[in-house]
Amino acid sequence: MAAPTCPFIDPVLAKLGPVEIPWLGMLGPIEVRWYGLMYLLGFVAAYFVIKSELKRKQGPIPAENADDFLFYLIVGLLLGGRLGYILFYNLPAYLSAPWEVFFIWHGGMSFHGGLVGMIVSGLVFARTRHVDFMELADIGALSSTIGLMLGRIGNFINCELFGRATNLPWGIVFPGGGELPRHPSQLYEAFFEGPVLFGILWWLRVKATRPGELLAAFLVGYGLFRFSIEFLREPDPQLGFILHGLTMGQILCLFMMGAGAALFVYLRFFGKQVTGQPFDSFSLKDEQK
Repeated sequence: MAAPTCPFIDPVLAKLGPVEIPWLGMLGPIEVRWYGLMYLLGFVAAYFVIKSELKRKQGPIPAENADDFLFYLIVGLLLGGRLGYILFYNLPAYLSAPWEVFFIWHGGMSFHGGLVGMIVSGLVFARTRHVDFMELADIGALSSTIGLMLGRIGNFINCELFGRATNLPWGIVFPGGGELPRHPSQLYEAFFEGPVLFGILWWLRVKATRPGELLAAFLVGYGLFRFSIEFLREPDPQLGFILHGLTMGQILCLFMMGAGAALFVYLRFFGKQVTGQPFDSFSLKDEQK
C-alpha cells in the first residue's frame, strides 16, 4: 500500500484581489494561507488564556490590559522570530542579499529567536507597568503552547519541516523529500509542544510556589520535546548537522534546557514566594505621580 502524499489540502486558503489602493495602484492578488491563519488563531487563543489567568490570579496587571500585554508579545515574537532565523539558520544568504530580510512572505521564522524576542518585549512591558516580570512570564509561557501547536499544524499543511525517512505505516511522502515516506514530525511536535506541554503547565500553575517556575518548566519541557523529536526530523538543508550529529535546533534546545534548569535553581534559592495577594494597580500608582 502506497504511503499518502502531502499536501492533503491546498496551503492557500483563499486569494483576494487584486485590490486598487489610492496612490499605490493595484495590489494583489493577495494569498491568505493556512499558516497565517494558524498564527491568527494562536494569538486569539493566547488572548483568552492570558485574560483568564489574569482574572484568576488577580494580577499582576488588570485583566482588561491583556490585549496590551499580548501586543508586546506579538511584536517580540515577529521581530525575534525573523532575526533569529536569519542569525541561526541562514545568515550567509541574507548577508549576500540583505534586502530580503524584509521579504517576510518568503518565510523564515525561528522559534528560539521568537522566544528571545518575547522575553525582551515582556521585560519592557513589565518595566513600563512597574510589575514583576516573572509573574507575566508564567502567563505568557502557558498561553504560547496553543500557538505552538497551531504553528506546527501550519508547517504540516505547508508540507515543510518534515521528518526523516521511515517504514512506519503512518509515513508520508513530502514534496522535496524524495519518494520515501517520512515521519510527520510536525504533528509529533504539535502534540507534545501543544496539548502535552499545556497540560503540564496547567497542572503546575496551581502547584508553583514562586513566580517564574512556569517559565522554567516551559524552557525545560519545550527544549526536551523539541530536542527528542529532532532526531526524527530532517535537518535544515542549508545547515545539515552541526555538531556530533546534532541539528541547530537541538543545540539551541540544549541552551534552552540549561537556562530553564538554571532559572529553576535560582528561583529555589532567591525567588520570592507566591503571596496570593491581589495586585497593586499600577494605574493608581501612575495617577499619584
